[in-house]
Amino acid sequence: MEKRVAIIGAGTSGLLACKYTLEKGFNPIVFEAEEGVGGLWRHTIEFTKLQTTISTYQFSDFSWHSFAKEESPNSQQMLHYLNSYAQHFSLFPYIKFNSKVMEVEYVGESSEEMEIWELWGGNGRPFFSKGTWHIAVQDTKNFSREVYEAEFVILCIGKYSGVPNIPLFPPGQGPEVFKGVKYPCTMIQRSAHWFFPELNILGIDIEYFYANRFAELLVHKPGESFLLSLVATLLSPLRWGLAKVAESYLRWRLPMKKYGLVPSYSILQGISSCRIGVLAENFYDKLKEGSILIKKSQSFGFCKEGLLINGEAKPLETDIVILATGYKGDEKLQSIFKSHVFQKYIIGSKSSSVPLYRQIIHPRIPQLAIIGYAESLSNLYSSEMRCQWLAHFLDGNIELPTITEMEKDVKVWDDNMKLHAGEYYWKSCIANCGIWYNDQLCKDIGCNHRRKKGLFAELFEPYGPKDYVGLSHKR
Repeated sequence: MEKRVAIIGAGTSGLLACKYTLEKGFNPIVFEAEEGVGGLWRHTIEFTKLQTTISTYQFSDFSWHSFAKEESPNSQQMLHYLNSYAQHFSLFPYIKFNSKVMEVEYVGESSEEMEIWELWGGNGRPFFSKGTWHIAVQDTKNFSREVYEAEFVILCIGKYSGVPNIPLFPPGQGPEVFKGVKYPCTMIQRSAHWFFPELNILGIDIEYFYANRFAELLVHKPGESFLLSLVATLLSPLRWGLAKVAESYLRWRLPMKKYGLVPSYSILQGISSCRIGVLAENFYDKLKEGSILIKKSQSFGFCKEGLLINGEAKPLETDIVILATGYKGDEKLQSIFKSHVFQKYIIGSKSSSVPLYRQIIHPRIPQLAIIGYAESLSNLYSSEMRCQWLAHFLDGNIELPTITEMEKDVKVWDDNMKLHAGEYYWKSCIANCGIWYNDQLCKDIGCNHRRKKGLFAELFEPYGPKDYVGLSHKR
């Protein structure tokens, strides 16, 4: 039986999936709707900078050093880096550009047959089932359509593009009535978030606070032993204290209270829900000089001159309105499946994340993987780990548990994310226990999950991409 692998998307996750499947001897085909690689980075304003350090946001085997000297390169440097990675590993011949995937359909086995499976795909393996995926692809230049077949599909379509999260407006108050006037720039926000002026606290790299094993000893982790649970409970006051130090530092460093920008939730909840970020350069200076204004409102509407803000009598006159309201990642993911059964499976429930085993495999959707959906504080790094795991799985080196066992594991991880994020739970954020998560992947692959030299380094040095270069199967 053929082992054709199709990858949808040529952003960071798609490039990684292509590279690691090639290493295992597969001949993947990558469908990309745009004219080049990079995904969301192709649509990012030029002066936008990386929110994490380059030591954590880089490929494990392809250094940043020849592309950027500063810690936070801009979007153009990022695109150059991604293109150079694709060139270095000869990925371009496998990518079909201007090829938009309209839908995917699993053909060959009925929903009734799949419903009674005990093992994923009927046999627990990535191939050798009766079914194949039919991938409907549209050429974005001439709008012609073609259907491709593959035994395995890797979705790398991202969460932050495709289906914009546009607010609902009252009748007669939508964007169509807006004509535009003038600045200054006014930011309308529903709630404040934690932003760091730089990636350190009191001169200490922020990675030492959250990206080492000691930091994770302070956190309850999914599936942990009784001993680890006890340690996390005993050390919880230390974790709380460190978080309060960070919050106090930010309040001292920045005039957050003056401008009403103190969040209503803790930094711990911010990290647990992937809601922290890095401030734009000179942001508070712009607030001080009045070129940026902050207004709080839970809702607004449009009028001819600008915006009607809830609770204000006069409209806010403006020239341009930018809806920085995010995207509907769940809806985008759901809509790519032709099957209504799979559409129902992929969303799960409104109060839970997309139910993925190891944040990669849906227990009830065969011969398919999703990379880049779950959040961390450095998504390129976590996507590479998943692609290494997936490549080993495709090569037959990883055995999946039963569907029931996978679903139980998914719930354990989902419950853990909710435990830490509380009411600010924002679906699929594993920032609290990224090393613990990587440990599970390493154990599945059959390689040593302890990647440092010496006990002190293992406990206190931050973990990053370089620690996981070329994970090899040891069994």
